[in-house]
Amino acid sequence: VQLVESGGGSVQAGESLTLSCAASGFSLDHYAIAWFRQAPGADREGISCIDRSDGYTYYADSVKGRFTLSKDNAKSTVFLQMNSLSPEDTAVYYCAAAYQCSLSPEELTYWGQGTQVTVSP
Repeated sequence: VQLVESGGGSVQAGESLTLSCAASGFSLDHYAIAWFRQAPGADREGISCIDRSDGYTYYADSVKGRFTLSKDNAKSTVFLQMNSLSPEDTAVYYCAAAYQCSLSPEELTYWGQGTQVTVSP
């Protein structure tokens, strides 16, 4: 089982980025995928999750209305579209897998290595 994030980078406030999480070793039909982020000195924050079966999505209040999560089961890839980025969104972003959706990091089983997102004013 492996998760690999990509798409991070440096942008200015108000711009957009799309992160990808490529899964291997398992099917997205069988695992929910969640995104977390961790800023320096802060706890890891769960921001979004997509269900394994019906593709229902969950969002933290901090990103609701700005971030959109989707997946392509055939490509085993989950996409996190991030719009209207602000400096407060600067963090390392991780994707993680579990049988059921959760925004609590202790409930996720498999983790990627993370990708840095930096938003300048």
